[in-house]
Amino acid sequence: MTSRISFKTALLAAAACAALPLAATSPALAQSAADFYKSATVNVLIATAAGSGYDFEGRLVARHIAKHLPGSPRTVPQNMPGAGGIRVANTVYNTAPQDGSNLALVMNSAAMMQAIGGQGVQYDATKFQWVGSLSPAVDSMGVWHTENVKTIDDAKKKTIAAAATGKGANSSYIPETMNELLGTKFKVITGYSGSPDMNTAMERGEVGARGTSWASWVTTRMDWIQNGQFVMIMYAGPKPKDMPAGVPSMAELVKNPDDIQVMNVVFSGAEFGRPFTFGPGVPKDRVQMMREAFLAMTKDAEFLGEAQKLKVDIDPVKGEAMQALAAKVVATPPHLAARAKALVE
Repeated sequence: MTSRISFKTALLAAAACAALPLAATSPALAQSAADFYKSATVNVLIATAAGSGYDFEGRLVARHIAKHLPGSPRTVPQNMPGAGGIRVANTVYNTAPQDGSNLALVMNSAAMMQAIGGQGVQYDATKFQWVGSLSPAVDSMGVWHTENVKTIDDAKKKTIAAAATGKGANSSYIPETMNELLGTKFKVITGYSGSPDMNTAMERGEVGARGTSWASWVTTRMDWIQNGQFVMIMYAGPKPKDMPAGVPSMAELVKNPDDIQVMNVVFSGAEFGRPFTFGPGVPKDRVQMMREAFLAMTKDAEFLGEAQKLKVDIDPVKGEAMQALAAKVVATPPHLAARAKALVE
């Protein structure tokens, strides 16, 4: 009897402690969205280290979004790498103040990681309040010209070494998923340090293929695609405007209903792009104001000019669309999520 009373008392004490931060911020939460942002500092929490593509986009947004919020509040980009990008998602969901002052750029795999039971996930992606992303993040797969492979059917007939950094990276899961769902014969070779290393390996003849984001080709070696040195054979996600004619999408190639669901989980990041989100407790009017500011920013001439210089494609994905996508991904049946997990982990 004594132990039960002590346990109940401990629970009440813990609940009281947990409520303290909310109580402390209650005057701020009572403000209108406009009044709040006139005096707020907005932290833009970035899931990766400085110098990455996520970092470029996070800082680009941090430089321009304040112009479209009341009072042009101060914005402070903060890199929070760790746990494969999960650290920042856990932080904005669980411990960051839920007042609209912490806008997180999370990894586009956040919903997928929850669906497959990824290690370290301490959030519910369906309860994030998604704000928007600058564009989808289309995945792609291509083959070096010396392999004489032009189509998916060609890639089913011969074993081709595909460069990858490590298990879980798109350079690994793209060819692995194609092998599983399409019957291609890519042999994934891991251990490369990054894009330059993988490109050099193709030039040297160590490997004959590589999967990565389409944006990576646009910003680095689009000349290879234009002159026929690198042959694109598949993309996953919305079709980019500069994708060569005749390249099929993964969605066109996968026919089995269960396989389609596995594909949708693995490649869900393409639809999310590089997504900005709020935690679950941010007042709805502040979420709506930030969503509107985000879209207004993507139409601003000064912002578009800098995005063009950085080679950042602008084709915004709305927060409402990402909200629906997160729900769809998380609802994947467990046996199919397990198949997806085997491909990405």
